[in-house]
Amino acid sequence: MDLPGLAVILQAALSPNPDERKAAEQSLNQFQYTPQHLVRLLQIIVDGNCDMAVRQVGSIHFKNFIAKNWSPLDPDEQQKISQSDKDVVRDHILVFVTQVPPLLRVQLGECLKTIIHADYPEQWPHLLDWVKHNLQDQQVYGALFVLRILSRKYEFKSDEERTPVYRIVEETFPPLLNIFSRLVQIPNPSLEVADLIKLICKIFWSSIYLEIPKQLFDANVFNAWMMLFLNILERPVPLEGQPSDPELRKAWGWWKVKKWTVHILNRLYTRFGDLKLQNPENRAFAQMFQKNYAGKILECHLNLLNVIRTGGYLPDRVINLVLQYLSNSISKNSMYNLLQPRLDVLLFEIVFPLMCFNDNDLKLWDEDPHEYVRKGYDIIEDLYSPRTASMDFVSELVRKRGKENLHKFIQFIVEIFKRYDEAPVEYKPYRQKDGALLAIGALCDRLKQTEPYKSELERMLVQHVFPEFSSPVGHLRAKAAWVAGQYAHINFSDSNNFRKALHSVVAGMRDPELPVRVDTVFALRSFVEACRDLNEIRPILPQLLDEFFKLMNEVENEDLVFTLETIVDKFGEEMAPYALGLCQNLAAAFWRCMNTAEADDDADDPGALAAVGCLRAISTILESVSRLPHLFVQVEPTLLPIMRRMLTTDGQEVFEEVLEIVSYMTFFSPTISLDMWSLWPLMMEALSEWAIDFFSNILVPLDNYISRGTAHFLTCKEPDYQQSLWNMIAAIMADKNMEDSDIEPAPKLIQVVFQNCRGQVDQWVEPYLRISVERLRRAEKSYLKCLLIQVIADALYYNAAFTLSILQKLGVATEIFNLWFQMLQQVKKSGVRANFKREHDKKVCCLGLTSLLTLTAEHLPGEALGRVFRATLDLLVAYKEQVAEAAKEEEAEDDDDMDGFQTDDDDDFGDGSDKEMGVDAEDGDEADSMKLQKLAAQAKSFRPSDEFDEDSDDDFSDDEELQSPIDEVDPFILFVDAVKGMQASDPLRFQSLTQTLDFHYQALANGVAQHAEQRRAEIEKEKMEKASAATAS
Repeated sequence: MDLPGLAVILQAALSPNPDERKAAEQSLNQFQYTPQHLVRLLQIIVDGNCDMAVRQVGSIHFKNFIAKNWSPLDPDEQQKISQSDKDVVRDHILVFVTQVPPLLRVQLGECLKTIIHADYPEQWPHLLDWVKHNLQDQQVYGALFVLRILSRKYEFKSDEERTPVYRIVEETFPPLLNIFSRLVQIPNPSLEVADLIKLICKIFWSSIYLEIPKQLFDANVFNAWMMLFLNILERPVPLEGQPSDPELRKAWGWWKVKKWTVHILNRLYTRFGDLKLQNPENRAFAQMFQKNYAGKILECHLNLLNVIRTGGYLPDRVINLVLQYLSNSISKNSMYNLLQPRLDVLLFEIVFPLMCFNDNDLKLWDEDPHEYVRKGYDIIEDLYSPRTASMDFVSELVRKRGKENLHKFIQFIVEIFKRYDEAPVEYKPYRQKDGALLAIGALCDRLKQTEPYKSELERMLVQHVFPEFSSPVGHLRAKAAWVAGQYAHINFSDSNNFRKALHSVVAGMRDPELPVRVDTVFALRSFVEACRDLNEIRPILPQLLDEFFKLMNEVENEDLVFTLETIVDKFGEEMAPYALGLCQNLAAAFWRCMNTAEADDDADDPGALAAVGCLRAISTILESVSRLPHLFVQVEPTLLPIMRRMLTTDGQEVFEEVLEIVSYMTFFSPTISLDMWSLWPLMMEALSEWAIDFFSNILVPLDNYISRGTAHFLTCKEPDYQQSLWNMIAAIMADKNMEDSDIEPAPKLIQVVFQNCRGQVDQWVEPYLRISVERLRRAEKSYLKCLLIQVIADALYYNAAFTLSILQKLGVATEIFNLWFQMLQQVKKSGVRANFKREHDKKVCCLGLTSLLTLTAEHLPGEALGRVFRATLDLLVAYKEQVAEAAKEEEAEDDDDMDGFQTDDDDDFGDGSDKEMGVDAEDGDEADSMKLQKLAAQAKSFRPSDEFDEDSDDDFSDDEELQSPIDEVDPFILFVDAVKGMQASDPLRFQSLTQTLDFHYQALANGVAQHAEQRRAEIEKEKMEKASAATAS
């Protein structure tokens, strides 16, 4: 397509008519792979006579095409751009990138970034020569622009990947230094000069981010750079031309230069100028930096901050960075000595005022309370906030130099409290009180531990914090709630004070001002955690939940959801009457959050975080009502749309949380509905296409489907669940690119099938055994080998004669049993077993081996019989010891729990969702508690053991938490019954077996027989107790 034709299509892509736009986009897609298409696009972008809108749409298409096709992700994929087109684009983009207007330069800059990341240095070796040449020439801006992109490629690279940086620095830093020096000396410099200096700063930043280039170890060279940076730092920003609009002002070129200079000096100081952090070869550099520059920078920074005292302007980011430098100086004696003479002025006249409520806060509070809330809870905002940096400075000062500063600072705060109390209403220093409360909250950890303040905290709260709950000023009501939350866990000598604060916080949820309501909810979480008598909250629970949902309709904030989780966690089953309403409200909030997150297309969006929180809260609710299956039927219609949509690629950000909900719904519902079964294909599709990292999470619901919906799993043909399971497992186990640890859930699923479908899946035994044996031959990690051997053990338990005949047919029986016995005998240096470490592993092996003992002599000859018999005895003894040890530990834990039952827990549990699952001890229904723990433990017990040190003697969390039909099988009784069966059916074979046993094994056999009879009696007793309990109820 010729140039005019392409211009016409690009013009049509701007049409207000959607049909014309669509046709234009289709034409562009149709012609995009034709030779010279990219070159023509570039010609249009740089043609000054062409319409600007057409050039812009061309630049966007150009950028997107290059991003997608310049360097395909798959190396085997055919190249979509010819080499000659690439050469033309590379040669011309360098020339034009600086000639086009800024709007187009941004797009071409992105293209350059893609090309440089893909091609430099291998396919574009002359790029650096072009940069060097143009640094000497009139094209300085273009050279700096390209060098910035080039240096940024290596900013975070380390070791060998960083090698090209050395040449870049070597070739460009000498001319860069000359240019920088000339620019700094220009009198009355223009804004263009600021742009050039800013680019030099960014290049320097990227080049020194991870390590100091060796050229800078030359003291003269480094000093030349530092003199220029200090010059920029010291001299005032030009007044002329500064925008009056605050947003434009902070982005103004000369303030950007100041910010980058402070940024660079901070980086040099914290990463390379600290003697403690340095390896020996860099120590000399650190000493030189401390001696020659660190103090000078400190002085410049203090002078810079002084502007704030006199009402001057400094951008927030600059204040934040300067305060970070000062905070890092507190612990260093030489720097602290320099800071000390000016510390009082800094602390009381600069840092403290930055902590106080200000005009900008008030403007935002009044005009956009939602934005005020978002900024207050946004972690990214904290990185740039002068207030956060001020709080960090005070905390660091008190932590590292508390002896001389804590008392002085608290006296200052007390004076503010006093002045505030004494002033008439119209003259009260509300903003200073706000800052003082912020300081008290920020120092809570230190004050809770330090006398005399520790014993005065309750009085301080009652006198200076609680009264502000009814302040006429909204921001003080909010701050009072926040501070009260920080101290909710202290031991109140008068429980009425705790009660008063709790009720004030609850009342704050109905405050007319949105920020007060949100801060109140945040504080409420601490009070709920600290509350020892739930009767304080119980009567108002319905109203409390109503206020929650009103607030959730107004704001998307994950802290709201955390508080809700804490309440659910605390009240457990008492939440049953509210479960459906809670789930409905959370589901509605979830969809709102997802819509916001999609609209913003920002991974750090608070909506996205709150969406995850909503799903976690739903899980917490399901957990709390797990003993009430009928509720799961009620909530299913509400949760199904979420599960259906989020088990597709739409749900990648929340996949783990959704799978947890699916796990609860398939485990605790009375039966698994057909609607729930409709999720199975979605999980299979996700697993085959993109969700392999979540295999261990998907395993949990799949286990539930097979074990709790066995009949449907076996009989349904549309879809055929057995076939789809086989397709997935076979593909994963055959994939040679998958690590051992990635596929561990696959053999576990085969075991689930064999254990739950005994006698009903004969057609699958051979295929599953074949792929297990094939994968076993490639397995390297011992844990996967154990799992694959357990597949064979489960198959033997499923049908021993059938399984043995298949192993013989495959010609692998001898190989497999030799490996199995060898693995059973392997021990570590410490003497513990190297394989089959968990109770579950041993039990599965016992059942498989015991099943062999039921075979006749023709299937299992004498020698093999003796080997199996002895191995089983050894395993049973090891299993018995492990079970006894676990019981002893559990008993000890129970004792510990009771010891600590009444203590006041000062730990902040965060969101409450990570506490151990289980029913309150006072509920006492152990069977249900165990059931809950089993599900909770599924995810934990499925974790691969080889994440741990191979030689660690720890036995990881056990799979016995998983429910399975073999739970009811006692391996000792099974073994004794098998031996008795052999004795009855073939006495001679039994006699010859016992004669081959030495004294040791005869003693073990007698011990196992006695233990089996003891277990028989225990099981009978348990049955009778259950029956009588059922009759009584």
